[in-house]
Amino acid sequence: MTTTDQKVLSFSELGLSKEMLASLKNKGFETPSPIQEQVIPLLMTGDKNIIGQAATGTGKTAAFGIPLIERLTPAKRPQAIILTPTRELAIQVAEEINSFQSDTKEKLSIVSIYGGQSYDIQLRALKKGADIIVGTPGRVIDHLNRRTLKLDAIEYMILDEADEMLNMGFIDDIEEIFKQTPEQKKVLLFSATMPNGILKVAKKYMGDYQLVSVKTAQMTTTQTTQIYFEVREGDKFEALCRIIDIEPDFYGIVFCKTKLDCDFVTTKLNERWYQAQGLHGDVQQKQRERILKSFKDKNVKILVATDVAARGIDVNDITHVINYSLPQDTESYIHRVGRTGRAGKTGKAITFVTPAEYKRMVIIQRVTKTDIQKGAIPGTEEIMSARRIKLRSDIDAVLAGKKYEQYNDVADFLLENNSPQEVVSALLKLNYQDGLTPDSFKKINEVSIDTTGTSRLFIALGRKDGHDPRSLVTLIQTETDIPARLIDDVRVMEDFSFVTVPFAEAEVILHVFSKQKSNGRSLVSKAKDKNSGGSRSGGYRGSREGGERRSYWSREGGERRSYGSREGGDRGDRRSYGNRDGGERKSYWRSPESQARRDERRGYPSKGKSERRR
Repeated sequence: MTTTDQKVLSFSELGLSKEMLASLKNKGFETPSPIQEQVIPLLMTGDKNIIGQAATGTGKTAAFGIPLIERLTPAKRPQAIILTPTRELAIQVAEEINSFQSDTKEKLSIVSIYGGQSYDIQLRALKKGADIIVGTPGRVIDHLNRRTLKLDAIEYMILDEADEMLNMGFIDDIEEIFKQTPEQKKVLLFSATMPNGILKVAKKYMGDYQLVSVKTAQMTTTQTTQIYFEVREGDKFEALCRIIDIEPDFYGIVFCKTKLDCDFVTTKLNERWYQAQGLHGDVQQKQRERILKSFKDKNVKILVATDVAARGIDVNDITHVINYSLPQDTESYIHRVGRTGRAGKTGKAITFVTPAEYKRMVIIQRVTKTDIQKGAIPGTEEIMSARRIKLRSDIDAVLAGKKYEQYNDVADFLLENNSPQEVVSALLKLNYQDGLTPDSFKKINEVSIDTTGTSRLFIALGRKDGHDPRSLVTLIQTETDIPARLIDDVRVMEDFSFVTVPFAEAEVILHVFSKQKSNGRSLVSKAKDKNSGGSRSGGYRGSREGGERRSYWSREGGERRSYGSREGGDRGDRRSYGNRDGGERKSYWRSPESQARRDERRGYPSKGKSERRR
């Protein structure tokens, strides 16, 4: 496995035919993107399988599509199959590859097969003979089972957006498709991220492969300015409207967490006369295609979508990506941001962050190694100024085009008894209501998220695990890249430890260690505040197989107290205590009745015998 550092300055240096160079020129392609520079020569001359790591929008389709057109000749049988996670991407990939074909030579037949489209349409296309199949795993499996598709002569198998296919649960389908292809073929796998599932597929089906990786800085798009706004949940929509208003040529995607959010935002935008369309999993396929065409043609400038619905959307010239809701994981953030800042153009990715979401934003920023700057939501005066400038620009355009003369008679009539200023003001009132006055703006409450404090972390490792303060700090530093100087107040006990770190670093540590367990519990967790009913300073509270065993050392350090239910607590609570040096140890059982009386005195809700210590 190697990574190539080959650098090429133009398409003419990639070994492409004159016909292909002419097609690229007609499409407006000037210079290859980094992923194209490296993959195209390998596919044109090499024999190795390839893994290409690059974000959405970096030109992956051309990277494998151009060599396919160059190397394959029409045979009316499947010679290459390209798998995509969504039907939208399948359609777009097929269209993109077809656009590279020249009118001066016989064309390859490219067929897309995906769920939601009639089988009859696909069957007719397959019977005519297809050289390149582009499809979703589920529908490809259906055709294989129906024996309407054979892959026994496949020379190329390509997995596009492989990480998304794994996330959507297509791994079994992919493996089944692999089994029905010949052993001698080239395998290409393209993915924005490299989770373990991708590496397992590579090891199992690709053998020796060449890795072509676009650096992380390129994956998060250096052409995209990334900003976050601290905002309350109830103020997000007002903030969205202000962003749209402040940008004169806004053309973007607004990402929402749920279908309900998507419908709400779309409806509210249209109520305010913004042109917006919503896209989510409940939208029918034909309607989805109409919405996407309208957005691509810029008849609609705002697309509101969920992550699932937006997968595979490949639209150029998008100026803005708005994370109305913060994505659940880093990979989704990378995919969202990758929709803008393409082909050398600049873009903006704006994320709304509530106080409850800030922790996730810190993790995304650290994992993507991206500097997401804090921004200020545009104020009332800024929005009013932007609206006035746009209005004047629109009027100047009408005046320049002389498209107003048919209204001269009406204008003369309105001016008979009123001054020009009065008439213009009245027309603005009729058409804009209060949209050009300060009173029309809803107040956005300021939100200040305190990120300067520290967090105390509990670590389920101690001296019995061979740790001392130095080794514990080294472990954290190795796993998270957090400087040792930021890890403070390290206390290592026999069975567990505590450290104090700044707020942001604490969230990173919790994220990195989130999948590591010790005795069934997270290896690292936030220590309970001593005033919240949790552990005291230096203490520990834990459960023993659900029976709720509690154990701690007193602050003075002399007496150890522990108690817990026996066999689920049917006989009440057992209390035991003794000194640390192994002296006299006393124990007794508290009856259920006495426990109930004790709970009532402490103000706890009354519980039945079986519920009290569940």
